[in-house]
Amino acid sequence: MTNNLFSVLTYGEETLVDLLCKRAQEQQSQVGYTFLLDGETEEVSLTYQALDQKARSLAAKLQSMKATKERVLLLYPPGLDFIIAFFGCLYAGVTAVPIYPPRRNQSMRRLQAIVKDTQASFALTTTSVLTNIEHSLKQEPDLAALHYIATEKLNDNFGQNWQPLKITSDTLAFLQYTSGSTGTPKGVMVSHGNLLHNQELIKTAFQNTQKTVSVGWLPLFHDMGLIGNVLQPLYLGIPSFLLSPSAFLQKPLRWLMAISRYQATTSGGPNFAYDLCVNKITPEQRSQLDLSSWELAFNGSEPVRAETIEKFSTTFKDCGFRRSVFYPCYGMAEATLIVSGGLKIAPPVTNFVKEKALQHNLVEIATTKQKDTREIVGVGKSWLDQKIVIVHPESLTKRSDGQIGEIWVCGPSVAGGYWQKPQETQQTFNAQLQDSKEGPFLRTGDLGFLLDGELFVTGRIKDMIIIRGQNHYPQDIELAVQKSHPAMRLNCGAAFSVELEGIERLVIVQEIERSYLQKLDVDEVAKAICQTIFQQHELQVHAVVLVKPASIPKTSSGKIQRHACRDGFLNKSLDVIGDWTTSLRQIDLQQLQQEVAALWEEVQNSQESSVNSESFPPTFTEEAIATWLVSHLALSLKVSPDNIDIQEPFAVYGLDSAVAVSLTGELAQWLGCELEPTLFWEYPNIEELAQYLAAEYQLLQSTTFPLVV
Repeated sequence: MTNNLFSVLTYGEETLVDLLCKRAQEQQSQVGYTFLLDGETEEVSLTYQALDQKARSLAAKLQSMKATKERVLLLYPPGLDFIIAFFGCLYAGVTAVPIYPPRRNQSMRRLQAIVKDTQASFALTTTSVLTNIEHSLKQEPDLAALHYIATEKLNDNFGQNWQPLKITSDTLAFLQYTSGSTGTPKGVMVSHGNLLHNQELIKTAFQNTQKTVSVGWLPLFHDMGLIGNVLQPLYLGIPSFLLSPSAFLQKPLRWLMAISRYQATTSGGPNFAYDLCVNKITPEQRSQLDLSSWELAFNGSEPVRAETIEKFSTTFKDCGFRRSVFYPCYGMAEATLIVSGGLKIAPPVTNFVKEKALQHNLVEIATTKQKDTREIVGVGKSWLDQKIVIVHPESLTKRSDGQIGEIWVCGPSVAGGYWQKPQETQQTFNAQLQDSKEGPFLRTGDLGFLLDGELFVTGRIKDMIIIRGQNHYPQDIELAVQKSHPAMRLNCGAAFSVELEGIERLVIVQEIERSYLQKLDVDEVAKAICQTIFQQHELQVHAVVLVKPASIPKTSSGKIQRHACRDGFLNKSLDVIGDWTTSLRQIDLQQLQQEVAALWEEVQNSQESSVNSESFPPTFTEEAIATWLVSHLALSLKVSPDNIDIQEPFAVYGLDSAVAVSLTGELAQWLGCELEPTLFWEYPNIEELAQYLAAEYQLLQSTTFPLVV
C-alpha cells in the first residue's frame, strides 16, 4: 500500500537514512535529542553529527556479523542509546524490532513469542539490561541463544567500515509489535515510505515548523513515542527533549516543568496523562509553571474525554495554558501513527449525543447537555491524500454522515501488513467496499461516525481492552485468570472493561468448578486472580464476578460472548455465586483525612517516647514507612486505613503499574532519596516493603542523601 508520494515531502528524501545523513551534513552541531536522566535537570545530548557517526559504527558492526536483512531486537530502557540503536539498524539494512526489556524476575513470555515470530538472531541492548535479565535468560534456551550486543561499548571509529546499502521507500524499516496478545503477537510492517509520509501528515496536521520545540515522555518502543517524539523532530530539524515514562509517572510535574523550562510548543500523551497532572500537581507547584509557549497539546491513544479537557484547562489556566491548545487526534500502529487530527487554530470539537441511542450504534445529537446525554470529543479529519470512510461492518457498504460504522483508512501511511501473517493481513489491510469496489482499506476495528468531516470514535467492534492507552487481548487475561486458582473452569471466563467515573476498569466474569461450589472462598479466589493479573499484565482488576457452571453466555459454537457478559454485569443479570470489588468501604473524604491524620499522630507520639540519640531519625522507622504506605494507599483508594492489611499483596488493592510507579515517586520524595520504579513488584506488600526500606535506611545512615535504594 506504499504509494510514491515524495513530491509532497519537504526535503524529498526517500528514506530515514537519507534524512539523517542530510541533517548530519547541514546541521552538524545542532543538538537533536536531549534526554533528562533524572526527569528534571540532568541532561545528556546528541547532535545530528554524533548520532550519524554512532549509527554508522553500529551499522558496520551489524554488517560484519552478517545481520543485514535480519530482524534485530532492541531491548533498551528509555534514553539516547535506543535512538542510536534504531538508526544503526536502518543504516545496516536490518529490520529493527523495538521491545521494552522485561524487568528482573518478570515473565519472559511476550519476549519469547516475539523472538519466535521474528526468528531474530540478534538483540541490541545495554550492559545494565543484560545484568537485570541474566538469570531469566539462563532459564530460557531460546532467549539465551540470541547474540546480545551491549552497544554502549562500541567504538565510534568503527563507522569507517560502514558500507551504505541500496535502501528505498519500500524497504522495511521496523516491526511495531502491537500491545496485547502474548500468544500470537502481531508485528506491523512499517516501511521507510510509510514513516516519511506519516511525518508529513503530522507536520501538516500539527502545523509544525522549524520553530517547533518538542518535549515528550512517551515510551520510545511505542509508535507514539518513536514516531512522534523522535522521528518528527528529525523530520523538522528541531530539538527534542525527552524524559522517561517512569519519571513522568513518579512525578507528573516533571513533564510540565520540562515544557516550561524549554518553552516547548508541542507535547502530549494519552488522556490519562492530563488527568494525572490535575490530580497530582499541587497549587504551589503550579505556581512554578509557565505553559504559555504550549501551542499544541495532542491527546490520543485512548478515548479523549471532554471532562479531562475542561479540568486540565481550568486547573492550569493560571499557568498560561489555553483550552484551544488541546488537540484530540486518532491513530494506530497499522497506519504508522496518525490517522486524523483537528485544526491547530480551532478548539476541540464536541457534541452531546443520546446515551441510549449510542449503545445501539445510533447517533442522536442533542443541542445541550441533558441527563441522558454524553459529551463526545471529535478527533479531527483526514489530511493530505489519506482517506477515512465509515463502513457497515457486515454489508461492507459505505455509511452516510452521522451513521455509525467501522472506521476504514487508506493512504500511503497504511503499513504493509502483519509480519508472516498473510491471512490476518488480507483480512485487516485489504478490505474492499462492496458497493463501489473501492480499496484496499485498512479495517481499524474501531466504530465511529463522521459529521461535517469531523471523526468521532464511539467504541470497538472487537473485544480489545484499552486501559491507559495500552491494548490488552481479553483471551490472554482470561487464560491467566483460569490458571490462577484450581476453582476456575477452563474456557469459561470473560474479561472486559467498563467505564466508571470516566476511567476504563477491568472486570472478570468466571465460572466455578462444581467441586468448589460448597467450599468456595470468594476472597481467596479474587486475591489469586488480582495478584496473577497484576504480575502478568500490570493491570488493576476492578471487579471479579464468580458465576455458576454452564451459566456464562456463549454462542452456539461455544465461544464466549464478552459483550453479553458485560451487559449482564451492568444490569446484574448474571447467575452469581459470589463477587468482589476493589471499592471496599468508601467513606467521606473529610472523615478519611481525619483518620489518616490520627494514624500519623499515633505513630509520631509512639516514636517520640522511644527515640534516643543513637537511633536514626524516627520519620523513617519500619512503622513510619508502613504508616506512610497505608495512609497513601487509603487516600488513593478513598477507603479507611483500617481496611488496609499490610500483609495483603498490593494487587488486591487495585495497584496497577501506573499507580505503583506514581506511588514510588511520592515515597521517594518523602524519604528524600531515589527509588527504583520497580520497587512494588520486588516487595509485594506493605510489610515487606517497609522492612526492606527501613533496613536499607539504617544501613546507609552514614551516607548522604540522595541515595538510590
